[in-house]
Amino acid sequence: MTKHFLTINLEDYFHVGPHSGVIPQRYWTRFDARVEHNARVSLDLLDKFGHKATFFGLGWIADQMPHVVREIADRGHEIASKGYFHRPLAEMTPDEFRADAVKSRIALENASGREVKGYRIARGWFAEKDLWALDTLSEEGFAYDSSLRILGLTSKRTSALGKLHQHQTKSGMIWEAPLSSWRFMGLSLPISGGNYVRQLPDGFVRNRVADWDRSANAPMTFYFHVWELDPDQPRIEASPLLNRLRQYRNLASMRERIEHYLSTYNFQPIAGGIGLSLHPVAPVLSAATTATAKDFDADRKKVTIAVPCYNEELAINYLANTLRQFDKDYSPQFELHYVFVDDGSTDKTFRMLNDVFGRNPRTKVVQHPQNRGVAAATMTGLHNAETEIVCVIDCDCSYAPEQLIDMIPMLSDGVDMVTASPYHVKGAVLNVPEWRLFLSKGLSRLYRMVLRHKLATYTACFRVYRRTAVVDLEIENPGYFGITEILVKLDQKGGGIVEYPAVLESRLLGHSKMKIVKTIFGHLGLLKEALRAKGKPDLTVTSNGLAK
Repeated sequence: MTKHFLTINLEDYFHVGPHSGVIPQRYWTRFDARVEHNARVSLDLLDKFGHKATFFGLGWIADQMPHVVREIADRGHEIASKGYFHRPLAEMTPDEFRADAVKSRIALENASGREVKGYRIARGWFAEKDLWALDTLSEEGFAYDSSLRILGLTSKRTSALGKLHQHQTKSGMIWEAPLSSWRFMGLSLPISGGNYVRQLPDGFVRNRVADWDRSANAPMTFYFHVWELDPDQPRIEASPLLNRLRQYRNLASMRERIEHYLSTYNFQPIAGGIGLSLHPVAPVLSAATTATAKDFDADRKKVTIAVPCYNEELAINYLANTLRQFDKDYSPQFELHYVFVDDGSTDKTFRMLNDVFGRNPRTKVVQHPQNRGVAAATMTGLHNAETEIVCVIDCDCSYAPEQLIDMIPMLSDGVDMVTASPYHVKGAVLNVPEWRLFLSKGLSRLYRMVLRHKLATYTACFRVYRRTAVVDLEIENPGYFGITEILVKLDQKGGGIVEYPAVLESRLLGHSKMKIVKTIFGHLGLLKEALRAKGKPDLTVTSNGLAK
């Protein structure tokens, strides 16, 4: 019986291609890593059926969690490279591809203590036009690649590339273990793992794999991702619908499907199948220098970050990871304090806030006995702050907190509020629903006609306040439109307001709590009161959102 190649992609749920449009690499540290747990689930499954596999791992994981890679190697499995930053070939120049492959191999060898001789592209697959990459891999000492996929209309010659073969490069031969495909009437369809096993009908795939095992006379390359054994992984709702279907469909049945193949066929790592011996290696020191942390300065500015929270249990750990990195990066520059306001949550938010943040001496966790609204929670944050500079951020981090570093210095003499402005000509909006943009931009046009400060955005919660200028304002609207009321009241009393061209992104975890109709009517009422304060007649709202 043929021994097939069993390969497992070692990556986390937030690394994957379907989410790449909404989760940039710089946000990876914000998420709760599940790769360690999922790797152990995969290892235990392999132990159950007595198989060894090739784990294609990200170099980033090897640097962040070397113990995970080491455990896989220590349990007898092969470690191979899946690149460093989970980038597709199309997004890299040849030089960048070379550097990424080498960097990942060094990280994986340092973590595992074993040679890394195999490679698989992190996102997508190689087509015939991409075989130049094999020259690079061969030159850098890789013995095999497993990135080629044969899909669609193919010739017999192209189809032959779909089985294990050697490829001649400028620097010698390199093995290619392509993703296995079923060929029918000149068409090729991958059938041996991952997304294809999850999305295609189970019986169809089982029959095609059985056909390969009976007649192909070549090892099949089977694969899955460790996150495919994790049906409880967090849902990234900001991703487009088709991408979410690709990521989450049939996750609950994936373990059963994989167990069928593990119990039916013989598997081995690729290195063993091509007769490759892997030897222990000594750690390679990185050429990068380690930056020396700045000494704490007694004159650094004292800043409070206030965070209103309502039913945000899905986002608390994401928030904690984000603020942990923010504190690490900027505590030499600022003495950072935190106030978390639980606005009468009915889920686990308050308990999680205390568990995650409560032991920090620079942190307060405050609770409203019942839900009052985001403006009320903002004012509670201001009242509980003990510094003059107070930054209020969204719990979902839809505005990256790093933008505060540019906003805080704008709170100069004569300025009492710096407000985020994604609708500024230099601002930006990413992955935010069109209805929300239409509503917010339309309201901002109306406020610009009424208020003294002519801003591009009036509705953002993400702001830097001079505490003494706003803490005693009497806010009548405790909900979302109360955020704008704070700005309106400050404008009316002669306070200074400036805007920062910010970047707004759609929330990644959980759902917005804003009630659309209530918010619209609240803003219209606030506009009416602002007009009366100026002694002007009421606005008549027209169909295009302007006024006459």
